[in-house]
Amino acid sequence: MTVRRVGIVGCGQLAQMMAQEARPLGIEFSFLAEGGENTTCVEGLGTIVQITDDADIESLYRAMGEPKVITAEREGVSAELLRALEKFCPVYPRPDAFEKTQHRLREKTAITAAGLPVAPFLPANNYDEICAAVKQLGYPSFIKSCEHGYDGKNQWRVNSDADLAAIANDVPASEYVVEKGIHFSREVSLIGARTADGKVVTYPLAENDHYNGTLLVSTAPAPHVSEELQHTAETYLATLMNAWDYVGVLAMECFVSDDGLLINELAPRVHNSGHWTLAGAKTSQFANHVRAILGMELGDTAAARPAVMINMLGVDKKPALQNEGVWSYGKELRPGRKMGHVILLDDSQEALATRIDSMLEELYGETKRPA
Repeated sequence: MTVRRVGIVGCGQLAQMMAQEARPLGIEFSFLAEGGENTTCVEGLGTIVQITDDADIESLYRAMGEPKVITAEREGVSAELLRALEKFCPVYPRPDAFEKTQHRLREKTAITAAGLPVAPFLPANNYDEICAAVKQLGYPSFIKSCEHGYDGKNQWRVNSDADLAAIANDVPASEYVVEKGIHFSREVSLIGARTADGKVVTYPLAENDHYNGTLLVSTAPAPHVSEELQHTAETYLATLMNAWDYVGVLAMECFVSDDGLLINELAPRVHNSGHWTLAGAKTSQFANHVRAILGMELGDTAAARPAVMINMLGVDKKPALQNEGVWSYGKELRPGRKMGHVILLDDSQEALATRIDSMLEELYGETKRPA
């Protein structure tokens, strides 16, 4: 029997859940660790290979067990590394997708090139250019670093000239996107998977609530979503996937605004806002990602009951309240760190809303928010 092996660049919790979900399909895994990264999350799930300064790409590929396909668990991976690995086997999603999404300006340019809407934005390379962009776009505006910005990091909201002056020393010469602040009622995200032959499946839209820029709660299906909004989001995602000849799972975060649905960010990988699928859908986003990159038939994405995922940020415990499962990533405890998540299912959105509140209180105390 031929062994199907998947190589994953990265050794965090997303790689962990990919392997855990797909191993029952008879698939084996190996993991490539960059820059001495911590490998605790994937220990025992497959071969772990460390990139060293003197390692050549072919040797790394052989050490990984010559996988049939290679993927990555984060968009910050080196596109150059992925292109080098592509000489030995397919890399999905393709390196171009990572290169686009790991840089805010390239990402927004790629989205608009596909004819899809984003909030008005301008590029800037230093404080003076930031000021000029804010003057043109108006207040409020967001200044976001083109690279190394996630979970609210390396971005600033300015509501006035005083706010803008206050960040003068926080924005050294670098690449930024200045984005016009828009009024939106909520943030939603759509997770979809596409195979190399163009088959696409999508999950119900999820509504996301953040705390200090980090996702805290995702509810799916998002309450009070019309068929039109779901269809619009699916059309956006399919348009991007087809334009990029995309293979695997793609996550799309959007604002529901007065001007319609606007795309905020993309992630060329399984995504935090899709973790609810581990218990809330017949086939999880992790299993469908692996199915897609191996050319297997994609699984059912329907949500039988309303579901919610609550991130455990800076807490690592098993809640006593009823739940559908607690996923602990096995990482060292740090303030604000994603230590795991808990999933709740119920028969109605109303019942689920009450349980979310109770679970947040058990995890975080009276404030119901991380410290």
